[in-house]
Amino acid sequence: MSESTPSAPRRRAHRASTDRTTTAVHAAAKAAREAQPALARLNRQQKDQAMEAMAQALLDSTDTILEANARDCAAADEQGIAAGLRDRLALDADRLAGIAGQLRDTAALPDPVGEVVQGRILPNGLRLQQIRVPLGVIGMVYEARPNVTVDAAGLALKAGSAVVLRGGSAALHSNTAIIAVLREALTGLGLPSDLVVGIDAHGRDGVDALMRARGLVDVLIPRGGAGLIRRVVENSTVPVIETGTGNTHIVVDASADRDQAVDIIVNAKTQRIGVCNALETLLVHRDATGVLGPVGQALADHDVTLHADDAAAAVFAQEAPDARVVPATPEDWENEYLALDLAVRVVDSLDEAISHIRRYSSGHTESILTRDLASRETFLREVDSAVVMVNASTRFSDGGEFGFGTEIGISTQKLHARGPMGLAEMTTTKWIVEGEGHVRL
Repeated sequence: MSESTPSAPRRRAHRASTDRTTTAVHAAAKAAREAQPALARLNRQQKDQAMEAMAQALLDSTDTILEANARDCAAADEQGIAAGLRDRLALDADRLAGIAGQLRDTAALPDPVGEVVQGRILPNGLRLQQIRVPLGVIGMVYEARPNVTVDAAGLALKAGSAVVLRGGSAALHSNTAIIAVLREALTGLGLPSDLVVGIDAHGRDGVDALMRARGLVDVLIPRGGAGLIRRVVENSTVPVIETGTGNTHIVVDASADRDQAVDIIVNAKTQRIGVCNALETLLVHRDATGVLGPVGQALADHDVTLHADDAAAAVFAQEAPDARVVPATPEDWENEYLALDLAVRVVDSLDEAISHIRRYSSGHTESILTRDLASRETFLREVDSAVVMVNASTRFSDGGEFGFGTEIGISTQKLHARGPMGLAEMTTTKWIVEGEGHVRL
C-alpha cells in the first residue's frame, strides 16, 4: 500500500467525521427552518425593532467583537493573506459602527413582504394577486467578510427569512462573536435565536453538508472568490443564486474627457481595492492613449502595479516615468486582483474593447468613458453585464449606492435576480386567488 493511500481505519474515521458534520449542519438548518415562521407573525414595526436591537447590541459589544477580530487578523497576517482579503476582514470601531448603521438603514426601508407585484380581476370574477413572500431559509457561504454576517442576518430578517451562515475560517472568531451577539438580541425580544445560525465551526465539510441540505435550505448564496463560487455552483443540490467575481472593466473611448477619465480610473482602482466593484482591467482606445501618462503617474502615487501590453507599456515608459509597469500575461486579462494591480491594454476600436469584455468579463460591471453618443449606445446595447455604466466609476455598482440599502451581493446570473441584490431580491412571490364559489367549467 502506498504511503499516500489512506488506511481503512482512517477512511472510516473520516466518513464518521463527515457524517457527524452533516448531522450537525442539517440540524442547524432544520432549527432555522422551524424558527422562520415566527417572522410571519411580525409586522414591519416589530421586525424593525428587532433590527434596531441587533444594531445596538453590536455597538454595545464593540470591545468583544474587535478582540475576536484582532485574533483573526493576527492569524491572517501569519498566513500572509492577500491584501484585499485582509482589508475585508479587518474591523475597527468606525467600521463596526458603519455596519450597525447599515442595519438601521435596512430597517428604515419599506418591508417587501406582502408587496403586490401585480393584480387584476379575471373575466370570470376571480381576484388575482402576485405578492412578495419570504424565501424561507437562506444559506450564505462567504469568505473573510464579517460585515456580511450582519448584512445577511439583517436582510434575511427584514425579508422574513432565517439564515444559515458560513463565513470561513479566516473570520471564525469574528463571525462567532457577531452571531452570538445577534442571537442574544433576538432572544431578548422573545424571538427564536435560530433565526440566525452559524456553522463556521464545521469547516469545509460544513459547506459540503450545507450544499446537500436540500429541503432544509431554500436557496444558497455564495459570495467570495471564483473558486468558492464555482465550487458551490457546481456541487450544490440546493438552488443557488450566483454572485460573481468582479473582473470589472473601464473603456476609455476616443472621445473621452481626459481629466474626467483620470479621476474616474483612479477612484475605481484605489478608493477601495478589496471589493468586487473595484476596477481590474483598463482598455484604452488607441486615439485616447494620451490619458495613459497622467493615469500612470496618478496610480504610481497609490503604489499600483500596471500589467501593461506592449502599446500601453511604451506610453507609460515615455509619459509616466514613475509608473510601476510589468508585462501583461494572458492570465492578467481574466484576473480579479483585489489588490493594487491593474491590467492595461490598448485597443484599436470600441468593437475590439467590447470583444475583449465578452471574452474575459465575469459579467459584473463595465463602464465606458465617452462623449460620443454612438459609442455610448453601442456599449450599452452590446455589453451584457449585470451593471453597465457611462462616465462613472465602477465603485458605484453597489446596492447602497443604488438606493436599495445593504445588499447581499451582486448577482451575475440571469435567473431570479441580476445585479445588486437588496430586499426585493431576497423574496420570491406567490399567487393569491380569491373567488366566491367559483368552479371551472
